Amino acid sequence: MIHIRLLLLLPLTAPGLALPDQSIADQYPDSILYSKPIELIPNVWTAIGATAPPTYENSGHNNNYTFVITGAGVVVVNSGSYLLAEALHNEIREITDEPVVLVINENGQGHAMLGNGYWKEQGVPVLAHADSVHEIEESGPASLARLKSVTKEKAENSRVELPTETFSDNRIIELGDTRIEVLWLGYSHSVGDIVVWLPGERLVISGDMAFHERILPIFETTDTRLWLESWERFEALQALYVIPGHGHPTNMAQVRRYTRDYLKFLRGEVQALLDGGDDLQAAYMIDQSRYAHLDTFDELASRNAGRLFEQMEFE
Repeated sequence: MIHIRLLLLLPLTAPGLALPDQSIADQYPDSILYSKPIELIPNVWTAIGATAPPTYENSGHNNNYTFVITGAGVVVVNSGSYLLAEALHNEIREITDEPVVLVINENGQGHAMLGNGYWKEQGVPVLAHADSVHEIEESGPASLARLKSVTKEKAENSRVELPTETFSDNRIIELGDTRIEVLWLGYSHSVGDIVVWLPGERLVISGDMAFHERILPIFETTDTRLWLESWERFEALQALYVIPGHGHPTNMAQVRRYTRDYLKFLRGEVQALLDGGDDLQAAYMIDQSRYAHLDTFDELASRNAGRLFEQMEFE
């Protein structure tokens, strides 16, 4: 078997290699998790979610749940839903006897925090950026309603629970021989987005700072100009391994191509329309076909262009 670390150094089209097919509704039928956790590098594991939107079949597991075994406890990134958090905990127990000692929410969106209640029941502290608390308070009930609507009984016991600890700029965690830096690098695709950096391993759990297998979403609150500024600080980490918020572990070249370069491309196209006096309808017609191979392209591409046009009108 080829180790996942080798896949990062080979072209995605290398002969004989094929990444798991994300069109499969459920890659791990024995669990509510979409896929079984894999070990990317020693002691860093991730359960890769579907890159499609949340569905009943994928149980709403459409982002990545990552955990780090430190020698003095396990640190988990993202809680998903109550049952997804429980399922991930069961997987962790099969892999290590170390207890989970901290859960980190990568932001305030539902797929990052709707399982906080499970972890708090286990007595595990939950850490998030202070801005995420406001998002959870404002948008959490709607996120929970969507989860229940889509996943039905699989949303059992999921609820809106705030983190127990917050930070503003960074939080340094020293456990065993592992140094974990929880960093806010600036605004990216939603408020309170953070990255988790393991400097000794040169591995970054990027959350929604970086995308590569699905097209990134531009929300009404997304400031793409500030996202590009934050990206420069992200690049400065010089990560070798990237575990994105969505999709398979990869490298900086891939996420740079589909995050920074996509933002620059779309901003350039919108600016040209604004300079030419075109209207919002023209933005929806921007040719984004070079990105059509990405998951969620049909759902997001035109919407992204329209939202960006409306935002850039007032920059």
